[in-house]
Amino acid sequence: MKPFLLLGLGLLSATALSQPAFAASDARTLQIVVSKDRQSLAVYDGDQVVATSKVSTGRRGHTTPSGIFSILEKKVYHESNLYSAAPMPFMQRLTWSGIALHESNSVPNYPASHGCVRMPKAFAKMLYQMTERGVHVVIADQPLVPQPFENAMLFQPQAAPPPALFSDIELRPMTASFLQQGQSLQVATNDVTSIQMPKAQQIIAPAPDLAPLSILITRRGLRENVRDLQGLLNGMGFITGTPDGMLGPSTVQAIEDFKKAHDIKTTGGLVSPALMKAVYAAAGKGEPPNGAIMVRQNFKPLFEGPAIIAEPQEALGVHFFTANAIDRINGKADWFGMTLEEDLSKQAKKRYGITSEEQSQSLDAAGQALGRVSIPDDVRHRIEDLLTSGSSLTISDTGVGPETGSETDFITITNNGALGKKG
Repeated sequence: MKPFLLLGLGLLSATALSQPAFAASDARTLQIVVSKDRQSLAVYDGDQVVATSKVSTGRRGHTTPSGIFSILEKKVYHESNLYSAAPMPFMQRLTWSGIALHESNSVPNYPASHGCVRMPKAFAKMLYQMTERGVHVVIADQPLVPQPFENAMLFQPQAAPPPALFSDIELRPMTASFLQQGQSLQVATNDVTSIQMPKAQQIIAPAPDLAPLSILITRRGLRENVRDLQGLLNGMGFITGTPDGMLGPSTVQAIEDFKKAHDIKTTGGLVSPALMKAVYAAAGKGEPPNGAIMVRQNFKPLFEGPAIIAEPQEALGVHFFTANAIDRINGKADWFGMTLEEDLSKQAKKRYGITSEEQSQSLDAAGQALGRVSIPDDVRHRIEDLLTSGSSLTISDTGVGPETGSETDFITITNNGALGKKG
């Protein structure tokens, strides 16, 4: 059974709707959804369709990867560095390994590219003008439609404090003729003789233009476990060097020294669950977390923290949420969500201890996944302080994939397709 967010899009027009004018901040709330099944593309603002087009994705042997991407780079003119310098006008890059949206003279109603998403000339130019770096692009086999989504786990902005009010203030009588330009108003109080009230433009500053956050909640991977082990072992005198998540010689030696000192014998690899549990217990840190929450901003890591995933034997699935509007006065964010089909290999299931996918395929898969995740209050508060329109949250079983790296948001691949190919 497919999750309820896998909704049909209806028959899409092969041409764009009337082109709206978007400011840069408005462009951040747009998201692009590509359906490989229907060979179509739709641009959404929230759950409203802004523009549609036919496309041509990767043909057999060069299948376009499915997953969650964002626009990393834009070039009015680009040439493929693999396929005989084939022209790729109005190129909008999705991965550094070569997947992109771009104009093509050949956009049939079937997959025909080497992995990229081809678009007709007029639409490619219009889409290029509508977007900016960071706009999210979801590619899926089936049509997806963003749906309004409410859940207590979804982040909400910190409400603005009410304006400060003076108490026990006595205004001195004054006529308008006394208020010459540049003069200040004097207010008598019981405690101070006067308060200088500066001009309005001096006390009302525009809100900072914060870049959207890219947030990932996922199962804990080897890198996160090693980095935590390094920090804890350093604190107990088993020196690993700077915690970097890498199993270098110093870290391997520190682990062996710890096991010998505590007479611990473990199986299942060097960084096994038994070792993690023993190190956490020895350091007085309780149970090791089985999940992680990571935050990026402006295509760079910002901070991360631990997460607890309840019922870890159940798959989480892949869920993508975007904050379309932020109301800081009332502390409210409008979230929209989509659920993608997840293709977990047998090896991945074994690695993560997943024995059931029942919840991830239920009608309320996204809600159940959100309800199973717990994160520290300080991490939640930091995110909510920085939350802005266009921020996104991805929930996935498979950790940080290899496409996530320098100058990217979190890239989540649900099937590999043509990664590594360009065209």
